[in-house]
Amino acid sequence: MDQKRTEAIAIVRTLQDKGFIAYFAGGCVRDSIRGATPQDYDIATSAQPEEVGKMFHKTRAVGAHFGVMLVLKGDFAFEVATFRNEGPYGDGRRPDSVEFTTAKEDAIRRDFTVNGLFQDPVSGEVIDHVGGQKDIAGGIIRAIGDPSRRFSEDHLRLLRAVRFSARLGYQIEANTLAALEMGAANNDLEKISAERIRDEFSMMMQDRNRVEAFDLLVETGLITGIIPEILELKGCEQPPQFHPEGDVFVHTRLMLEKVGKIKATSGLNLVLSILLHDIAKPATFSYDEDAQRIRFNGHDRLGAEMATNILKRLKYPNTVIESVAAMVENHMAFKDVQHMRIAKLKRFMDRPTYHDEMQLHLIDCQCSSGLLDNHEFLLTKQQEFADEPIIPPPLLTGNDLISRGIPPGPQLGAILREIEDLQLEGTLSGRDAALQWLEDWLAARKDP
Repeated sequence: MDQKRTEAIAIVRTLQDKGFIAYFAGGCVRDSIRGATPQDYDIATSAQPEEVGKMFHKTRAVGAHFGVMLVLKGDFAFEVATFRNEGPYGDGRRPDSVEFTTAKEDAIRRDFTVNGLFQDPVSGEVIDHVGGQKDIAGGIIRAIGDPSRRFSEDHLRLLRAVRFSARLGYQIEANTLAALEMGAANNDLEKISAERIRDEFSMMMQDRNRVEAFDLLVETGLITGIIPEILELKGCEQPPQFHPEGDVFVHTRLMLEKVGKIKATSGLNLVLSILLHDIAKPATFSYDEDAQRIRFNGHDRLGAEMATNILKRLKYPNTVIESVAAMVENHMAFKDVQHMRIAKLKRFMDRPTYHDEMQLHLIDCQCSSGLLDNHEFLLTKQQEFADEPIIPPPLLTGNDLISRGIPPGPQLGAILREIEDLQLEGTLSGRDAALQWLEDWLAARKDP
């Protein structure tokens, strides 16, 4: 038994020994029934927050108004929530009021049947007031009670239904799906914060079943509340000689599916760059009559701007926004790597987003032309440059040039750049050689 579960059981035992009802609740019960190892253990109890606070040495009131206490035990933190019933949801996010109640009433106010189960970890008994065990066995996501009411209480449940369906590989029950689609049609996601949408979407995109989540978001219309620009990719034709797979939407979806096969979990930045790398193709579509082919001139630069705006709208951190925008802007540069001067190539390969861009480039090629010559060229260069830093410390500094009469300004920067180019290409191999080059350069400027 893992230590986290051991500590969680100890909390339940303490509550039960004091005469209270206490169970594991929600996702940990669902995952245990499925044979999966729970990531977290939530505990539901008849004890009220102040009673929980008195029973344990280290607690924190994270939502005492809603009956939630954090119990710190060992190296772990556990949510211990009092059985509760909830009043109306005035803001479509959280209840206006709660009242403490029974386990059954607590179960039927939850979102989906698979999340509405309790288990006594001491006896092993599963307490099922909502038919959750049957739906786990049948692979079904079903809202508890009236689906429309469940979704109107908390609009984020629209996305949670998709996330659970994709992650667990379960089908969304017909009435629940109909209510979900109605919520999407009513733009209910607009009524909740961008941060909450971002967090749910990020969890979907970092899961190995991300393409299933993506398909559901598109099919139900929920994608319009997240990245509506994705739908504009549908029907945007591409030159068949480079993209035999189909339009931009098909290409993007194939890449999303491919990254899921390459890695069980992939970095968020990589997945977001896959979604957005061709986001500007509809806006830059043109047909070159002379060449008889489709073009998307500048879609990389415009795509970086669009990616920035989309990710800002979803309140992603600046570190994510800047990395994804750089990956989108640079994804077309890979076609030129075999023709780059060595100095430029080394600088290209030394950028912080390069390794993710290599993955993006590989998947982009695998889901289009299948030509991997540039990728293989770069792998060879990586091995060639592996024995030393790609960008070594500079041989000279600005002070070296100023001391020899070169004033600060654009010319000084250009000289330093040229010295670094020669260093990266192996022409200059030490400080003395660089100083001699500089003296020769200065002498050449003095000659008539």
